[in-house]
Amino acid sequence: MDLSWTKEQLDYKKKVIDFAEKNLNNALSDRDKDCIFSREDWEKCAGFGIQGLASPLEYGGKNNEVDILTATLAMEGLGYGCRDNGLPFSLNAQMWTVQLPIVQFGSEFQKNKYLKPMALAKLIGCHGLTEANAGSDVFNMETTANKVEGGYILNGSKRLITLGPIADIALVFAKTNPKLGKWGISGFIVEKGTRGFSVSENQPKMGLRTVPIGDLVFEDCFVPEENRLGKEGAGWSITITSLEYDRCSILASQLGAMEYQLESTIAFVKERKQFGKSIGEFQSVSNRIANMKLRVETSRLLLYQVAWLKSQGKPAMMETALLKLHLSESFVASSMDAIRCHGGSGYLTEYEIERNLRDAVGGVIYAGTSDIQRNIISKTLGL
Repeated sequence: MDLSWTKEQLDYKKKVIDFAEKNLNNALSDRDKDCIFSREDWEKCAGFGIQGLASPLEYGGKNNEVDILTATLAMEGLGYGCRDNGLPFSLNAQMWTVQLPIVQFGSEFQKNKYLKPMALAKLIGCHGLTEANAGSDVFNMETTANKVEGGYILNGSKRLITLGPIADIALVFAKTNPKLGKWGISGFIVEKGTRGFSVSENQPKMGLRTVPIGDLVFEDCFVPEENRLGKEGAGWSITITSLEYDRCSILASQLGAMEYQLESTIAFVKERKQFGKSIGEFQSVSNRIANMKLRVETSRLLLYQVAWLKSQGKPAMMETALLKLHLSESFVASSMDAIRCHGGSGYLTEYEIERNLRDAVGGVIYAGTSDIQRNIISKTLGL
């Protein structure tokens, strides 16, 4: 396994950081307070080429093929330079669970119609999998797609869908043949404005407040057969493939945020004086910094391992679960340490330290909770 980077990749990461620091940190406190999604920042990212990282060159992408290694490094840079953790979270949700499945499983019609507009921010896409009674228990989904002449009739609902309230298209998964279990699930691209398709308003939440999240509802919603993604029954394969990429890149953004968090905390404890010396000289503080550094570096190794495995076309179910479990919980722990190091100021919204903790909790909850990751790990070990 080669975890080194080319000069071109490292230079690109620096460009991403510079772009993010200069363009993506405006009025964040107000947007966080009022749960406002910045369409302007989304479009800036598209202009720079972020969304294009998940599409081939002919469909608005950066390279001839999707390069997960470069994308991972770029998203790490975006997380470092952008204080809005919700923006990278939203971008990754579209890039790896909507764009990439269309790249890998879509027809030429679907690729031409949807990929380039998403890469250029002309369309926003969401991934409709979770339901009220089928979160991590995907096979318990109740949304159905019944075959009719020319297409399918969808009935059911999806819950807690990232970008759902504002999305122009939704990649939705439904049961086409319940008797076949996981092989009876299929994917469909449903366009906003389709009769029988409605969405809820954005739902306020504890953290990641700039990410629009809501419900999708389907009531006798007709979807033409040309909008089925892949073969009938391919939904499980599509989901498993895309979620490994999604978790890799979302967590890359969180790693970048942890790196910035560590650097800014070190700078603070060096500057802050108590009892005649910098508080970083106190062992209780320096030990927290050491723990934060350890979490960053162990998370980095797990992240790069998953990115490398995906670049080689290898499955990474165990490795992705280990990464999700470790990095998301590390971000929570390091955010707590950062607040403790900053003292009372760290608790005040004004200083923008506490926001990382709220966002980090969101990272633990979304994309599979820690308990689910532990279940995946234990089952992979044969327990």
